[in-house]
Amino acid sequence: MWRDSFRLQIFCLLMAVLAIVVLVHNFFQVEHLDDDTISGSNWITENDVQHSLSQTTKTTRRPYCGYKQQALSKREQAEQEALLAAIQWPNPPSGKLAFLHSTDPAHSDFVIVKPSRFFKVGDQLEVLVRMKDFQGKPKRYGGDYLQARIHSPLLKAGATGRIVDCQNGLYKVFFTLLWPGEVKVSVSLVHPSEAIQVLLRLREERPDRVYFKSSFKSGRYSETTECNVCLPGDLPVCNFTDLYTGEPWFCYKPRKLSCASRISHAKGGYQKGLLTQEESLFFQSDVNIKRPIFSSGPNSVIVKPKAFTDSSSMDRAEDHTVFPSGYYYEDEWRSRTHWIHHFNKSDDITKCLQGKVIHLFGDSTIRQWFEYLTAFVPDLVEFNLGSPKNVGPFMSVDLKHNILLKFRCHGPPIRFSTVFSSELRYIANELDGIVGGRNTVVAITIWSHFSTFPVEVYIRRLRNIRRSIIQLLDRSPKTLIVIRTANVQELGPEVSLFNSDWYSFQLDSVMRKMFSGIAVHFVDAWEMSLAHYLPHNLHPEEVIVRNQIDVFLSYVCPLQT
Repeated sequence: MWRDSFRLQIFCLLMAVLAIVVLVHNFFQVEHLDDDTISGSNWITENDVQHSLSQTTKTTRRPYCGYKQQALSKREQAEQEALLAAIQWPNPPSGKLAFLHSTDPAHSDFVIVKPSRFFKVGDQLEVLVRMKDFQGKPKRYGGDYLQARIHSPLLKAGATGRIVDCQNGLYKVFFTLLWPGEVKVSVSLVHPSEAIQVLLRLREERPDRVYFKSSFKSGRYSETTECNVCLPGDLPVCNFTDLYTGEPWFCYKPRKLSCASRISHAKGGYQKGLLTQEESLFFQSDVNIKRPIFSSGPNSVIVKPKAFTDSSSMDRAEDHTVFPSGYYYEDEWRSRTHWIHHFNKSDDITKCLQGKVIHLFGDSTIRQWFEYLTAFVPDLVEFNLGSPKNVGPFMSVDLKHNILLKFRCHGPPIRFSTVFSSELRYIANELDGIVGGRNTVVAITIWSHFSTFPVEVYIRRLRNIRRSIIQLLDRSPKTLIVIRTANVQELGPEVSLFNSDWYSFQLDSVMRKMFSGIAVHFVDAWEMSLAHYLPHNLHPEEVIVRNQIDVFLSYVCPLQT
């Protein structure tokens, strides 16, 4: 009997030793893997990953692409397919095209159709744009990305045009004439069709061209690793996918620290060498990026007033399909979908916001609203939360009038300098925590930081936000929800590869479709930045922000008509 007991003890001891050996072996295996990958550095980059993989034979690349692993319902799948179909862009002829055969704005021109006819306010103006290549030969296919507006500089008036691609090298632009006087036409080539195909390729094949990083810290020891929606290779990763929304986010696992030791998120940088030498010719600032196309005849028309009616007094009914949604006149935005009150005095804003809580969610373009209101309204004082500059969260308070104004950036991907991990919040989750009611105002913008990713990533984010908005409105129907759209910006060869207006235009089109039919209001920052005479800027100048605020507050405190 004692022999059986002894054998059992020996067996248990051997199993324990074996378990320890396996554990130690696995530990060193992980450590050695990390040592090979780090190559003596705490900063893991994709180049390091490529080097590591090249040392290993028969290794399959397995990217962690959450947008490809979505479990969609039939309804969600159908919506996603319809959205992607709606933004599908015309393809040029197959095969490589020589630069000389690409669109040249200097050789291209436009003509006003029937420029000498009698025009009055409310009429349509048609313009024909004719594209040619660098040899002066007419283009036979479409796919160029254009922007167009009408304007009267002396009146500080402007409006955008609707562009129709005939897909044969010709484009029609339609303008609604909304004010009397001399009205000029301006047309610009943002990108030739050949450049759009490069942007498409980068969006699908290089979602890593902006990379991010996170810092991990325990005591005095810290490490930094690369993060993204997709991480290439077979290295160990930290899975920071949000438990509530399912939004995917991954970081390479630190060599020695646990995933739970993450303390911050930041923009890592921009990848270089994305284009071939031939492709780079399609992205030249003074040649084919946001270059004017000139008229081969008159570039303006004379518009007469409309009898008995002022264009500013037309019946207004909020309709997201109205185009253009508004126009500038004397540097003030006049909406065609609802009445605008211009809040030129700080007391008017205080009276409008009294007793209200205003939540601003999104990127730096809606942070401009926070900065404008805090600077313009004397009693609205910023409360120092100790947040990093330009990152937030931020909060301003007017105790006398019971006003609370808050800004918080959206969750990753976000290209801010440093965001504490505890402050990385998804808009959908924040909305779920809002009680709502007649004194609650929510304004959201989300677009710019998604331009480098496949559109499915953006659709997923908007789907989650939309779901939370619908739930908020269901439990608190009096809550006001406002969506700020994307806006145009200055472009150069490098910026175009990451934040082109074409990327923004595609995302903005998706956003408008996904939020149509629910009780949200739009501030059309796209038209308000494109129609204005000031140069394009990712962060529009104050006069444009002021007009955006006027539109926003006109929803909060609508004029009684």
